[in-house]
Amino acid sequence: MAGSLNKVILIGNLGADPEIREMPDGTKMAKFSIATTERYKNREGEQVSNTEWHNIVLWRRTAEVAEKFLKKGDSVCIEGKLKTRSWEDEKGIKKYATDVQGDSMTMLGSKRDSSSNESNSYSPPQPSKQEEVSVQDSNQTPFSNHSGDNNNADPLPFEDEKIVN
Repeated sequence: MAGSLNKVILIGNLGADPEIREMPDGTKMAKFSIATTERYKNREGEQVSNTEWHNIVLWRRTAEVAEKFLKKGDSVCIEGKLKTRSWEDEKGIKKYATDVQGDSMTMLGSKRDSSSNESNSYSPPQPSKQEEVSVQDSNQTPFSNHSGDNNNADPLPFEDEKIVN
């Protein structure tokens, strides 16, 4: 086989609000985990559910959108690649972790959308299931939309715009 491919596509729910960090140069990074669940019936006919947790890292504009709009329980589609990092702990033991470095994120909705108004707290408007929100991290032009027109105005994430870094 010629070449190789490192591609991940995950659809899952956030386990917690994104953790946001700002690098010394001002670049934003968002870290969070999402759960994917596989459900099936075993030989005895019982429903079985297996949940896997995936660590997600987003950068730049995608991280900014995650900071503004994502909350625990929200459903997202993340496309990216696997990245393994290593470090030494306080005892000098080398540790490894594999994360999904997200290149694009599509917000698929939230539990807040379907829950009744039981509390008086304010929730920002979220896209409906028909209005999927996509954000793409790239080193191309600052902003672009589907028609290819570039402008300097920040596109609204719920207008199904592709946002490119």
